[in-house]
Amino acid sequence: MADKDYFVHESSYVDEPCEIGKGTKIWHFSHIMKNSKIGENCNIGQNVVISPNVILGNNVKIQNNVSVYTGVICEDDVFLGPSCVFTNVINPRAFIERKDEYKKTIVKKGASIGANATIVCGYNIGEYAFVGAGAVVTKDVPDYALVIGTPARVVGYVCKCGNKLLEQENNLYKCSTCNKEYILTDGNLKPRE
Repeated sequence: MADKDYFVHESSYVDEPCEIGKGTKIWHFSHIMKNSKIGENCNIGQNVVISPNVILGNNVKIQNNVSVYTGVICEDDVFLGPSCVFTNVINPRAFIERKDEYKKTIVKKGASIGANATIVCGYNIGEYAFVGAGAVVTKDVPDYALVIGTPARVVGYVCKCGNKLLEQENNLYKCSTCNKEYILTDGNLKPRE
C-alpha cells in the first residue's frame, strides 16, 4: 500500500497488510481487514466490511451495508447489491469457535447479487448469473441463471448485458436487447459461437 492511488474516506479503516488496486474507492464507515486483496477500479459503498483474506477482482461494485466474510472470492465485474449477506460457517454457535471450518464461496465473473439476498456458504454463483433481491441461495447457481425465491431456484436465464433471455426453439436463447444468442446443453447455458 505504499503508493496510494486509490481513495479511502476518512471515516473508514484499512488494516495492514492488504492490497488495494488503482482507482478503487472506499466510502464512509467501511472496514477493510488485513490480508484482503481488492482489485482495481472497485467501488466499496458505505458501511461495508471486507473480512481477512477476502479476494475481490477488478471492477467489483459493493453497495451499502454488505459484509463480505472470510472465504468469499468475487471475480472481476461482480455486483453486490445493498445489504446482501454472505455466511461462512454452516452451523455457527457463539460459544464454539469454528474459524477452521470456513467454507469457500466464489462469485464468478460478471455475476450480480440483488439487495437483501443471502448466500449460504460453500456454494458458487456462476458467471453472469443474477440472484434476485431477497433470494436465499442454498446450492450452486449455474452460469447466466436467473434465480429468485427462498430457497433460490432457476426461473430463467440472463444475457451478459443483464437482460432476461427469451427462450427460442432447440434449446436456443436470445437477448431481445443486444440480440446475443446462447445455447443450453446438459443444463449449462453458453454463448453461441
